[in-house]
Order: sequence, then C-alpha cells, then structure tokens
Amino acid sequence: VQLQASGGGLVQAGGSLRLSCAADRSVNSRFTMAWWRQAPGKERERVASITGNGLTNYADLAKGRFVISRDRDKNTVYLEMNSLKPEDTAVYYCNSLPPLPSRWGQGTEVTVSS
Repeated sequence: VQLQASGGGLVQAGGSLRLSCAADRSVNSRFTMAWWRQAPGKERERVASITGNGLTNYADLAKGRFVISRDRDKNTVYLEMNSLKPEDTAVYYCNSLPPLPSRWGQGTEVTVSS
C-alpha cells in the first residue's frame, strides 16, 4: 500500500511547513520510517528517519532545521521544516527504511520562493 504524504505547498524562504504521512496497518508502528525528497533533475535523497523507539537521524541538509517525529497511536510520521530555503524545493516522500518500492506514493510538493 502506498504511503501518502501531505502538507506541502508554496512558502517563502524562511518559512515553515509541517508534512504528514499517515500509514495503514500494513506499516507496523515499530518500523523505522523516513522522509525523502527529490528535486527536479536530481536523485531522491533521504532527509530524516525515525525508529520505532523514536531515535532520529538527519541528513546534513536537515540538521538544525527539520524535525522528524511520529505518533504511534495514529501511525503517522511528521516532518516539521523550518527556515526553509529555495533549495529545499522538491517533492517529499515518506517510506519505511529500507524503503519498499510498493510504498512510494505521489509525494507532496514543497516550493520555497526566494
């Protein structure tokens, strides 16, 4: 089952967005989950991950600006993005880690204007 990310949009540089990814029962709340992004013309890259116990890991691009969290009762993963930059413009996806091809959804588009 594909994971559907939501919460993207158009924001000015320096602004914030909160992305959400709601998973169904096929995704165990103990799974490690992650956010990825893919900018136009670039490969998909991992942004942040969170284990079932809440341990987090961030790519350098996200450290100090993004916060990943999860609500195990709702089986939902969030990505709070602050101090957004134009280079953060991308389609953001969520998936388990390691990712399963069948779980890639449409992603949610984030556009940061300068």
